[in-house]
Amino acid sequence: MLYKEFKDGIRLSRLGMGNMRLPQKNEPGNPIDYEKAKEIIDETIRLGVNYFDTAYIYHDGKSEEFVGKALAEYPRSSFYIADKFNFQAQPDYRIQFREQLERLNMDYIDFYLLHGIQDNFASAILASGCIEYFDQLKKEGKIRYLGFSFHGNEENMKKMLAAYDWDFVQIQLNYYDWEYGNQRRLYEMLTEAKIPVMVMEPAHGGLLARLNEKAGALLREADPQASLASWAMRWVMSLDNVQVVLSGMGELSQVTDNAETFSAGKYVSDEEKALLKKAASLLRPDIAVPCTGCCYCCPNCPQELDIPVLLTAYNDAKADGAWRLINVTGLPQEKQPSSCIACGSCTEHCPQSLPVPQIMAKMIRMMSSL
Repeated sequence: MLYKEFKDGIRLSRLGMGNMRLPQKNEPGNPIDYEKAKEIIDETIRLGVNYFDTAYIYHDGKSEEFVGKALAEYPRSSFYIADKFNFQAQPDYRIQFREQLERLNMDYIDFYLLHGIQDNFASAILASGCIEYFDQLKKEGKIRYLGFSFHGNEENMKKMLAAYDWDFVQIQLNYYDWEYGNQRRLYEMLTEAKIPVMVMEPAHGGLLARLNEKAGALLREADPQASLASWAMRWVMSLDNVQVVLSGMGELSQVTDNAETFSAGKYVSDEEKALLKKAASLLRPDIAVPCTGCCYCCPNCPQELDIPVLLTAYNDAKADGAWRLINVTGLPQEKQPSSCIACGSCTEHCPQSLPVPQIMAKMIRMMSSL
């Protein structure tokens, strides 16, 4: 496993374990499958991973509990925990932080973030007093390093950077968004400010591990032995200011593949960068909605729709034809797009502000032709 110096003598594994998409049981409520998830945690540790990322809202609050239990048998000094304050879920930062320590059953959190800063509440969280409170917790040793994760524009990134002397910042970063999003500009801003970058969604929610036929064929021809996911990971790993690359590994095969990638140290060449840029351009026409499946929209949907599942079906239909929506017609009526009341809560909570109600309306029209 490759490691990179952070500060204060800390060496972080280049690969970090994200705990937002853990294996789940096929039961009411879809609880975490503890045995399968624990096996994944144990394997990542065996292979050298020492950075574990969770959050207050992941798996309906159960991710923190799982991570705490799964890591309890290991020396506390052998790993680093990243956790997050979610302003929208519980604006009382004092209550939320205490609850997080209880869930983790730990005395301190190594890397603490303001979670998923978006343009619509960036000013509100800056004015809330939470930064001053968390800074005091740093002085008390309850937090070792303070940062934030970000899903906004450059203007609000400037506001965030001016508000505090941050230890690190986490952004979504991958070779597709580098070309078609604002992530390149955000990365350059952080690099100029000399702030280490933690990366989420390096494979764009799994999209870059699947690709379409043309883009996939391009990369397979270049290296028949390499997985599509490894191309995405190597691209991110090659950026000088990237500290840790998070991967939500839900299967042992993903752990093995990622560990091989982050142990070989095979950085992308200029020629390979050009190849990935071409792959992104080949993928672009098929991506109708760049949903990463983060599920931030779901807890706030009054109709309890599984929005990421519906958006995935929409993208499939846009790529292959309306017939791909046949599976959606098999869902209970109350879980279909026609149940959307266009309240807009989903868009408000979406890191990318996707116009979900309009997309649901399009799906309804497409389904009427089936």
